[in-house]
Amino acid sequence: MTLGPQSGLSAVSTALLAMSRHLEVRDVLKTIVVSARELLDAEYAALGVPDDHGGFAQFVVDGVSDAQWRAIGPLPRQHGILAAMLHDAKPQRLADVREDPRFEGWPAAHPDMSDFLGLPIRDGDEIIGALFLANKRRARSEGGCGFTGEDEELLGILAQHAAIALTNARLYERSRELTIAEERSRLAHELHDAVSQKLFSLRLTAQAAAALVDRDPVRAKGELQQVAALAAEAADELRAAVVELRPAALDEDGLVNTLRTQIQVLDRAHTAHVTFDSRGVRALPAAQEEALLRVAQEALHNALRHSGAERVDVSLARRGQGALLRVTDDGIGFDPTVVRRAGRHLGLVSMRDRASGAGGTLRVESAPGKGTTIEMEVPGG
Repeated sequence: MTLGPQSGLSAVSTALLAMSRHLEVRDVLKTIVVSARELLDAEYAALGVPDDHGGFAQFVVDGVSDAQWRAIGPLPRQHGILAAMLHDAKPQRLADVREDPRFEGWPAAHPDMSDFLGLPIRDGDEIIGALFLANKRRARSEGGCGFTGEDEELLGILAQHAAIALTNARLYERSRELTIAEERSRLAHELHDAVSQKLFSLRLTAQAAAALVDRDPVRAKGELQQVAALAAEAADELRAAVVELRPAALDEDGLVNTLRTQIQVLDRAHTAHVTFDSRGVRALPAAQEEALLRVAQEALHNALRHSGAERVDVSLARRGQGALLRVTDDGIGFDPTVVRRAGRHLGLVSMRDRASGAGGTLRVESAPGKGTTIEMEVPGG
């Protein structure tokens, strides 16, 4: 097979490496579609992953603007040529898709398409998606398809690697779901222990106050003040846990909006003043955004529950193609050189693991009586 200048071996290699670099299903699908359209010099490309109800669980396009996509309307159903690719493992190369007897039309806002090349994406005997291109840009012979047999062969190579990348991404997301479930279980266990201890102390203190109220009213008053303090601490434990256990809305709201919402809740729930500032942050790969969110949550948890801070400031700023997270409090601080004790107490090991896992770095600056600053920087995707 002879590849043209736009689809040489280096370009194919770049596309395959890009597929393997992403772990999120949506990122993998988008990379496949963009790579296919660029390599085969087509106006449009799309990839659909079917659901079990005659539609598509995910449908990713390239070459169509956001405004066009909104105007087109709901996701397509499994019909016509799309259905053929999902139920028949044969490539579809057509000179004019509109003249095919299986063609069933498209919405009014849909771009006009003629020559068409489509391939199923297979995992063994299972068809897990359909990849297609439309409108080859180069000139074609009258009545012929702009896409060639070489194009079909190249798209076949991409489809094979797309199946591997998509399967790996699905496995990664399932493993992450298990990890999140384990983390939520751990948080629930911690919540149970912390609140149980507070409520046990609260009950003992209330009993002591009741026993003292007649014979020593002054001491009884002190015990009742302790009851109020313990009740407030238990309420703080509950509020903090609710925020941590609530699933993060990263996919729907993005990192900035998710952080802003959670920090607004924490500001209302705690006596400390909690602020958030964001400057020029661009969208990052999902794994990096999740790591930034989890480190921010851990740092906020430390500041609000252990430092005695009156103010906690969180900022997220663009740093090159990546981002810099900073969480600063005016609390009691600690000695960072006492790595073992501080690391266990403040979750620093966990935060460093999250940072390195996202390809980033973590820096901790603190001193007794001087507050604490935690910075995490991640590169761009």
